[in-house]
Formats: sequence, structure tokens, C-alpha cells
Amino acid sequence: MQKSLFLPLCWFCLLIIQACGSTNEVARTNDIISSLKASYAPDRRVALFDIEPVATDAGLLLKGESTRPDLVDSLRTNLQSAGIAFIDSISVLPEASLEGKIRGVVKISVANLRSEPRHSAELSTQATMGTPLHILKKQGGWYLVQTPDRYLAWVDSGGLEVFGQQDFDIWLRAKKIIFTHPVGFSYQAPDEFSPTVSDLVGGSIMALSGEEDGFYKVKYPDGRAGFIAKPEAQLYNKWLASQNPTGDTLVATSFAFMGLPYLWGGTSYKGVDCSGFTKTVFFMHGVVIPRDASQQVHTGRLVDADRNYSNLRAGDLLFFGRNATDSTSEKVVHVGMWIGNNEFIHASGDVHISSLDTTAANYDRYNHDRYLRTKRLLNQQDENILHLRDKKIF
Repeated sequence: MQKSLFLPLCWFCLLIIQACGSTNEVARTNDIISSLKASYAPDRRVALFDIEPVATDAGLLLKGESTRPDLVDSLRTNLQSAGIAFIDSISVLPEASLEGKIRGVVKISVANLRSEPRHSAELSTQATMGTPLHILKKQGGWYLVQTPDRYLAWVDSGGLEVFGQQDFDIWLRAKKIIFTHPVGFSYQAPDEFSPTVSDLVGGSIMALSGEEDGFYKVKYPDGRAGFIAKPEAQLYNKWLASQNPTGDTLVATSFAFMGLPYLWGGTSYKGVDCSGFTKTVFFMHGVVIPRDASQQVHTGRLVDADRNYSNLRAGDLLFFGRNATDSTSEKVVHVGMWIGNNEFIHASGDVHISSLDTTAANYDRYNHDRYLRTKRLLNQQDENILHLRDKKIF
């Protein structure tokens, strides 16, 4: 072989070897990432672990972001143990650019939280006034936030007041009131005929700054002041201490939603989807349950999976969807609340009562045929069910 051809051939072979090595390292790294994600962060609605390995001339580059610093540390450790060298470009949220201002509080009656940072994006969920948010990153006028039930979504800057930890702690320590009527207003003076400050929905929480002429004087997260008629609200701690929910009280609260329009992503008296409805009913009794039906179904205690409705109690949650087959997994797509007498209340078109009794006038054949199981969340110990009496969130 001529010497002039030998050296280029050697370089070509070396490049092939390097490319094969890089491809192998990318594949091995992807396997480690997939394993960690499947085991510890399978639901991107509550945890991000979006890491991608990329082969570059400088070596294997890890890029992406995560809300789980513990998993990022595990990834680094596993790669080092596997002898895989890498360049670390992973962003662990919250972003450093936030400069410590990583706490927020909803300052309007209902903040719309979306799947992407734009108003035309899907409505993922809602958060009512006073809800504390963990801020993770900022993009333009939008913040990626995590709610107390760990749900991740984007909210525009008009929906929250941003705090550093010290100011947030001051807000958290303030005495609070909770608005307990379905809908209403706060006023500029202790007079229901005075101009309004804002609208309110059930579950709105504000700081208490005084009492005057049958009104609570309140302070909003952004410093605004207002007055709320006392019959429409309660001192938060007093309200919380009085909560001892039963199936009957859950059902009674659910009736206050009757006729409310269905709203995909809704979790307030301005509109609800099926799981937003059940979530809000529980919240009005001091209990925070997961956001979506496919998350709620994994909480609580199994009551029935065989259409033995005699085992059901008022307040139990019924889940509907598609059964698993040899080629497809189960899919939970709907939830309702049992009220007794073979009936359940749910949000579908609007909030209404349906029956599983085939002879009833309000028989719901569609949901009867796709019934999966019933779970009992009331008075159950579950890491995914938060009891406000046990954990200071507001």
C-alpha cells in the first residue's frame, strides 16, 4: 500500500472507532436515563427529568433540565460507575437566574395554569387566590410553577405575586381568612354597594388585617386591601379546625356545583372538569388530592372492582375508562363521586347526577359500560393525599 494512502486510511478508521464508541456511550447513557425516569419520575405532570445525551467532538454532552436534583446526582454517579465520561450541561430547577425569587402566591380569584407559556396553550389546571406556588423558571412573561399537589404548569405574570423566601415566610405567617361561598366579591369599603376590588371563588385565601362593620378587612398578596362580608368567609384556622369531613358532607358540598359548566382544566367555581370537580370538593374540606383522574385512581383504598355497588359509601370516587388488554394498558379518563342510591355526581357537559341503575330515568349507560373501580380517599393515609391540618401550606 502506498504511504500516501496509508495515513488517511488510518485516520478514517480511527474516526469510525470513535463514532462507534460515541454511539455506544449515548445508548448506554440513554438506558440509564430511561431506567431512572421510569422508576422515580414517570409522571412529567409532577416531575421533570428531561435529559438528553449528545455526542460532540468534545465528548458526550448531557443537556436538559430536571426538577429532581437527587435524580441528577444519581445519573452522574451511575455514569461515573459505568466509566462514561461526560460534559455536564444539565439545568437543575429552579433556575439560578431567578436569584432566589422562587416563591409565588396567586393574587387573582382563579389563575389559569397552562401546558406551555402562551395563552393559546391547553389549560392544564387552575389555582385559586392565595395558593402558594414554587417557581422553577421564567420565560418572557410566564413562570413555570409547581402547585402544592406538585402539578407543573405555566402561569402568566398577572396571576401571581413573586416573593423571595423571607417575604414569603412573612406572608405564610400572616393570619388568614378563607372565602367559603361559591362566588362573591371583595369591596373597597365595608359596604356591599361600594366598588369591588376583585371577584372571589370558594377557597380563596387572603391575609386578615382587621374587622370593621361586619366585614373582614383583607390584604392581597400584592398589597391590595379589600373588605369581605363576614357571612361569606371564615377565619382560616377556625375553618380548618372545624373540618371533619364525612361522606355526607362531601356530597353536600358537591351539590353546590350542580349545573356548573364543564371546563377542561377547571378546578374552581368558574368551571370544572371531572377530576377538578372531585379535587375542589375535597379541598373545601381541607383535603388536597391529586389533580387528574389518572392520578387520583392510585390513591386511597380499593372498594370495588366488580360492580358490587353495595360496598360503596357516599364520597367514594368512581373511575371510568378503558380496561387493559393484551396489547394496551388501562386508561383512566373519568371520575365521579358516589352519593348513594346507585347514583353518582360528576362533571360531564355540566355537573349533574347520573345513575348506574338500568331502570332509572337518569341511567348513564355510557359510563356504566366503562366503569373500572371505586376508591375511598376519605380518612385514608396516603402520601399523595395532603391534610391541611397536618401540613402548613397556606
